Amino acid sequence: MDFQFSEEILAIQDTARKFAQNEILPRVAEDERNHTFQKDIVKKMGELGFFGCPIPEEYGGSNLGFLAHAVVTEEIAKISGSLRAAFNMQTMGTAREIFQFGTEPQKKKYVPKLVSAEYLGCIGITEPNAGSDVGSLKTRAERKGDKYILTGSKNWITYAQVADAGVIYAYTDPLKRYKGMSAFIVDMHLRGVSTGPTAEKLGWNACPTGEIFFDEVEVPAENLLGLEEGRGFEFCMASLNNTRLTAAAGGLGVSQGLIDEAIKYAKERVQFGKPIGQYQMVQEELARMIVETEAARLMTYRCAMQKDAGNLHNNLETCMAKYYASDVASRVADGALRILGAYGYSSEYPVERLLRDAKLPQILEGSANILKMVIATDALGYRKANR
Repeated sequence: MDFQFSEEILAIQDTARKFAQNEILPRVAEDERNHTFQKDIVKKMGELGFFGCPIPEEYGGSNLGFLAHAVVTEEIAKISGSLRAAFNMQTMGTAREIFQFGTEPQKKKYVPKLVSAEYLGCIGITEPNAGSDVGSLKTRAERKGDKYILTGSKNWITYAQVADAGVIYAYTDPLKRYKGMSAFIVDMHLRGVSTGPTAEKLGWNACPTGEIFFDEVEVPAENLLGLEEGRGFEFCMASLNNTRLTAAAGGLGVSQGLIDEAIKYAKERVQFGKPIGQYQMVQEELARMIVETEAARLMTYRCAMQKDAGNLHNNLETCMAKYYASDVASRVADGALRILGAYGYSSEYPVERLLRDAKLPQILEGSANILKMVIATDALGYRKANR
């Protein structure tokens, strides 16, 4: 594969890198400490086209593709995991899903506004008893005339408290199990929709995460995604195949951010009369961090390029990239902490924040164990991942 970036990708990568340094870095520590949602920054990223890479121009995107999406996500994740989350809320889990499966009126109404961040989006899958087992969700949608009555709750929903529109999953026919699940584009300001915060999180503190409650919410039948009941599980799995690419790119970004900080510190910190970067144990740590991150980058870019080539069903390669990039991010965080020592444990340096950012990718968009199951069962021939 040729991993040479086009001029367009290089340009948006440079724009994203400069934006992260100039707009995000100066305030990220304070906003994380104060749990401040950076809506103004999300809006600026929308205006710069960061959320529109895998979206055609006619729906407000740039049509630069999935590789461009991964590259931009990586640049933002170097500085802030909280703002990395926006690439799923605005792009993959909402705009891209509506673009892939929605009707033409649904696409025109929602996709441009999500891409520009005029609307903030959310994805309503997880419930108190439905995480990895998506099929066990309890939220229901009952058809009554030209409306669906939505009842239930979701938790651990990113942007729950601030979203304007959400792609919400519910059973329209619980007796059919997976084939009875449907997806709805829900106006989060409708009567009967309420939200509340989740418990305190370890990281991503500038990113709102909450519960959503649906108390007999009247959703217009025209907001049934694709206007087809029973395809919700299919849509959900396809969406995860996209959001996992974003998670992998986010893992790359936090790994690279940690490496950059570790290198800087190793060149400045002097012990026993010389910079600690001259000691072999530090060099070994850095070398391993760099090589594993580069391996994860190649897997992630391969996944993105497959999608750009039209292979949107590359679930196996996406799971591999997301699992490995997330795992590497956690190990790189541990390595950076070993290099910085006590300073890495202090909020005086960014490593403390990046370490907390690095732990989340192993959980979201499919836990590490779920992804390993997908990879192993494909190899064993029990269930092929790419169907």
